[in-house]
Amino acid sequence: MNTQALNMAKTLYQRGDWAGAANALSQVKAAGEVCGEADHLRGNAFMKLGMFNEAAGAYAEALADVGYGHVGALNCNRGRALVAAGQPDAAAPCFEAAVADKGYATPYKAYLALGNLYSRRGMAREAGVAWRSAAIDEANPDPSGALVKLGGCFMTLGRPVDAVEAYRTALDFSPEGGQGAIYADLGLAYMAANRVAEASDAFTQAISDPTYHLTPEQQTAFSAAQKAMSALSAGGPSETDQMLAGAGYGAGAAQQQDPFAATSPASSGTLDPLDPLGKSGEFIPSPEDTGFFSVTEEDLMKADKDKRKMERKHKKRGLKVFLVLLLIVLVLAAGAVFAYYRGYGWPTQESVATDMFSAAAAGNDVSPYLADGMSDDTKAQIEAILPKGATAEVSGVDRSMTSSTVLVTATLSGSGTQSYKVTLARSGASWKVAGVELSFASQTGTSSSSGTTTTTGTLATTSEASTDAVSAAANAATSPSVS
Repeated sequence: MNTQALNMAKTLYQRGDWAGAANALSQVKAAGEVCGEADHLRGNAFMKLGMFNEAAGAYAEALADVGYGHVGALNCNRGRALVAAGQPDAAAPCFEAAVADKGYATPYKAYLALGNLYSRRGMAREAGVAWRSAAIDEANPDPSGALVKLGGCFMTLGRPVDAVEAYRTALDFSPEGGQGAIYADLGLAYMAANRVAEASDAFTQAISDPTYHLTPEQQTAFSAAQKAMSALSAGGPSETDQMLAGAGYGAGAAQQQDPFAATSPASSGTLDPLDPLGKSGEFIPSPEDTGFFSVTEEDLMKADKDKRKMERKHKKRGLKVFLVLLLIVLVLAAGAVFAYYRGYGWPTQESVATDMFSAAAAGNDVSPYLADGMSDDTKAQIEAILPKGATAEVSGVDRSMTSSTVLVTATLSGSGTQSYKVTLARSGASWKVAGVELSFASQTGTSSSSGTTTTTGTLATTSEASTDAVSAAANAATSPSVS
């Protein structure tokens, strides 16, 4: 390798002497020798001179130097040279190889070139994928340009709602002032999405930019939007459909809300500037998330017909959903009323009673289970009668709408059992303990067939009970002889 020629070529290159640099660089290598750096600079010099075929050849020779690297940049430059030389078919693989290079620092350049190439071929879907990739590349200093072109792809594919989001995101990334063109495209997207009021606002923003003038198509759409808004504000029957049809838009464009607007990410008010479609950072959803890439030509041709069919069914479907939901609500409400009337609640009477006994057995406060407004004396009496260290089990429940009675059998810590009658009062949908009574059996000479009667010692329901009575009841509850 001729080092002296390479150094001279670099000096000429830095001076902008492209012809001299190209000539000097051609003398750097000997026959059969590779020098990626020299060929890279030579290709750049040929590009400056407009010698695109020669530039493409120089970049190809640079790629042959495996040790030089810069595969992404060289492929991107070679693709540009081939496009400029009128060989777009040969350029596409170069751009694809450029974006496949993980070490390429600025892949957005290749994606932009791919987007333009696919767009010229009429490949709107492939162009949209490329421009989406260019927009989300963090190295791209101006993602708004790619987003505008992405919006155009969506319009071509009959997806105006997605185009709206692309244009709105482009506005977020573009500098204030000089946004007239984006607002005008946004207005067309709103009109195609049947959102007339928003279209009028977008066109108004566009004409406020003194550097931009509406195209004939945009002016026609703006006029149609203004007429539609005037008809609506007048309160009379709207002829918007006819006006929009005359302006080149389909019937039904009078609707100002897209039937799918409620499901659009923008409608939630939480639009991510890098994720306008709510698809994990992708401006065009990935193949595994959507059928976007599997759309057939027949599907696209039927899009307008399907849309009109959906619009006709939308109101009826919405009404059916509303009626079904209303019926479900009424059934649930009726069930809740019936359960309330039959004395059911949540937590249930059994749960409240057993939880209170469990809290008392563990030495915890039982106040949360007691009825509101209960006197301190009554609370103290209940706490005194409840056994410590015992396990409780519900043996019977008598329910009613406003009050219930639960029979609890407690297995005492020592031995034996003790029965309790717990009175509960309704507290909203739940229950609260209003009273606790000891229930114990004693042998008497009654006429009962079993020879036994049940004697009840009331503690919680008599607020005038003395302290001695409380203590006696507590002793009876913890004594094995009570059972």
